[in-house]
Amino acid sequence: MSTTRKFKIWRGDAQGGDFKEFDVDVDPGMVVLDVLHRVQARQANDLAIRWNCKAGKCGSCSMEINGRPRLSCMTRMNVFGPDETITVQPLKAFPVIKDLVTDVSWNYRQNKRIRPLKPKPRDADGEHRMYQEDVDRVQEFRKCIECYLCQDTCHVLRDRGGQDRFVGPRFMIRLASLEMHPLDADDRIPEIRKEFGSGMCNITRCCTEVCPEHINITDNAIIPLKERVVDRYFDPIVYLGQKLFGISKRR
Repeated sequence: MSTTRKFKIWRGDAQGGDFKEFDVDVDPGMVVLDVLHRVQARQANDLAIRWNCKAGKCGSCSMEINGRPRLSCMTRMNVFGPDETITVQPLKAFPVIKDLVTDVSWNYRQNKRIRPLKPKPRDADGEHRMYQEDVDRVQEFRKCIECYLCQDTCHVLRDRGGQDRFVGPRFMIRLASLEMHPLDADDRIPEIRKEFGSGMCNITRCCTEVCPEHINITDNAIIPLKERVVDRYFDPIVYLGQKLFGISKRR
């Protein structure tokens, strides 16, 4: 049996906009994306929504629901109180194109800045070898669906205008997946410190909290990268070794 629920949906474009209220019939088992499609079909045919798989794997339907970055296809209506108004708005960290659709192209530009894997030379027998625990360590980062919820909730990107100084949690994951890869021979620590801005993150763990794939972004990616930067540039023993003997600490 359907019930009528109240929605506040942001309508507008790059020039501005406002929230519009909709009373929507909601059936049992529906997710927020289902309700938005119903609004689109019955009350606002021009409502702009980005979505694709509706299975929590494409990352397309990212938006803010009651102030929290979420995938609308994975947010069930029964998590809200029966009299609660559901407020839906576009990701705040990125420019609005129309309604709930934002321009996330900045993220693709950051991705292009990161050098790809540089494989080490093969062993004498022509094989590459690595420990399973090293493989497992970086495998977690491959679960990312690029929904950019972590980018949206990052206060450096969202509130402090840090997009020119910090690459964001999603790409700290990518950097970690390369820097920790057992077969990678490149050295990205200088770029991680400067160009990609690892020092801008102050470890609030908000990115980890909103990740729909439950990647431990902060503890398993960002903190280890920050530690490597500290070891390279601020460890007094390494500093003395560099000055006295030309010794450097690679990994």
